[in-house]
Amino acid sequence: MTPTPTSPFGRTVCAMVTPFTPEGELDLDGAQALADRLVGDGGCDGLVLNGTTGESPTTSDAEKSALVRAVAEAVGDRARITAGVGSADTRHTVELARAAEAAGAHGLLVVTPYYSRPPQEDVAEHFLTVADATGLPVMLYDIPGRTGTRIEPGTMLRLAGHPRIAGVKDCAYDLLGSAKVIAATDLAYYSGCEELNLPLRAVGATGYVSTVANVAGPLLAAALDAFDRGAPAEATRLHQQVLPLTELMMASGLPGTVTAKALLNARGLPAGPVRAPLRPAAPERTEALLKAYAELGL
Repeated sequence: MTPTPTSPFGRTVCAMVTPFTPEGELDLDGAQALADRLVGDGGCDGLVLNGTTGESPTTSDAEKSALVRAVAEAVGDRARITAGVGSADTRHTVELARAAEAAGAHGLLVVTPYYSRPPQEDVAEHFLTVADATGLPVMLYDIPGRTGTRIEPGTMLRLAGHPRIAGVKDCAYDLLGSAKVIAATDLAYYSGCEELNLPLRAVGATGYVSTVANVAGPLLAAALDAFDRGAPAEATRLHQQVLPLTELMMASGLPGTVTAKALLNARGLPAGPVRAPLRPAAPERTEALLKAYAELGL
């Protein structure tokens, strides 16, 4: 049996949506209630706030800090809170990192600077500058499909030498590259793509950071639990069971934020609207999501 890795970010981590009121304002009461549910019986021992699923492109710096403070108050020491602080501007990222630390975050999620497509040396310097700015552990977010720039395995190896660069959220779809870095470093690797949760765990990843965990956290966690107790067939069955919902939520042409909020709202849980330029899911899409969710038996 492969031993369960340890990490300052948790193991079964939800990339939590940011609830808004019907008028589109930040809903801190809803955020606290949703966080409590995700941690209480939702299978999550960690939460990522202010990530892309949390609509970070359309929330203000003040809203980001307020959300971290509110959720930290709600969950206490029951879960690790990692704050998304990524931006295309190193100086702004440092400001967000310091604000998140002051608000009570336990860790930072830092995405590769996007759109400007910096070379690898500049990518590395960006992450090192942010890691030097606070006392919090940093999770690197490698998602070249959105940022336009990969964190190359060689850059990962260099960054792994920093005492506060402790993890990676992996959305690079390069199992060989990820496995090589996992084997050569102590970085806590997290699948950022639900269909790779079990494959990455099998080569030494710590766990996952999941949008689908907003609605199906117990099932995602159960698959990892089965693998870790030496029941690979059960782990595979559970992993496959959630794939239809994963496909509808994450690979149907709608952002995961939209599909997660559609399901949460339909079930009467805190979520609220999405902010423009995103638009809510059409009724027929919501019905399909509800059908796939109901088939899970949660």
